[in-house]
Amino acid sequence: MVGPLHETRLEHVLALGDATPVGRYRVDLATEEWWWSDETYRIHGFAPGEVVPTTAMVLAHKHPEDRERVRHVLEDARRTGEPFASVHRILDAHGGHHVVSIVGEGRRDDAGEVAELAGYVLDLTGSVRRFADERADASIRAAAQSRRDIEQAKAVVSLLRGVDDDEAFAVLRQRSNDTNVPVRVLAQRLIELARRTSDDGHRRASVEEFLAHPEVAPEPETDPAATG
Repeated sequence: MVGPLHETRLEHVLALGDATPVGRYRVDLATEEWWWSDETYRIHGFAPGEVVPTTAMVLAHKHPEDRERVRHVLEDARRTGEPFASVHRILDAHGGHHVVSIVGEGRRDDAGEVAELAGYVLDLTGSVRRFADERADASIRAAAQSRRDIEQAKAVVSLLRGVDDDEAFAVLRQRSNDTNVPVRVLAQRLIELARRTSDDGHRRASVEEFLAHPEVAPEPETDPAATG
């Protein structure tokens, strides 16, 4: 059996480097009554000691779409006593949504029977939200960059061919369809080519050649500092 001091240290380690709330729990499989640490109460939206948690109450707080899956996890752990883990959603006492991870294992009595389950509850809500926000920010930045690249490529085609924006985009889209090269990639390559071609006549010829064969990317520009 894991002692209280070891549990306290492990709980601290699990929370290191993040603001993840970590609580502990134990469930007596004979009575279906649970012991929660103060943080586990808080994760579920209760003041410490406010309620006496039971298996029925614990499952009632699981998100309806996740409840049966968690029930099966607990039933398997009760039967085997093997370590287990689950990431799922809960609804706290105030109706708030949380993403939590429960980890634990069975503890056997003197007769070798699984008598209780014990482990940790980690509230991952903040981490999940932060990762989602970072991913959304990256997607927004990528979309903005893609739009800028396409607008610049349209301007290049418009200037060199003497057409308006719609016709310039139609040229890019047609070449994209013909060669199966995404418009944003086509635009990035065209901009790089135009940037590296200083002479107008040469630029016009290079762009026209590129539009005929856009699948061929310009050779990367050599950094003089790297060869000096």
